[in-house]
Amino acid sequence: MSITAETLRHVAELAALELAPGELEPLRRDLAAILEHLAELARVDTQGVEPTAHVLDVAAPLRPDAVAGVLPVDEALRNAPRHDGHSLVVPKVVE
Repeated sequence: MSITAETLRHVAELAALELAPGELEPLRRDLAAILEHLAELARVDTQGVEPTAHVLDVAAPLRPDAVAGVLPVDEALRNAPRHDGHSLVVPKVVE
């Protein structure tokens, strides 16, 4: 599958990525190779193959999900770089 430089610029803009002019062509080639590999995988006949979540038929040993106590607020905030006395203060991440 071919990908144009314009398409790559558009995808980079959607992902809020800044690409230097020298990065565009190598990235375009790499992305085109990845998309070609995915197209090749899509052509593989998987008829009769059961869907799996893991290659081995084993279950992960999980502990029961149970409440084991509550951490006091002052202890939870002790190493926080910023807090307002009862909760963490984090920078705004939405543009």
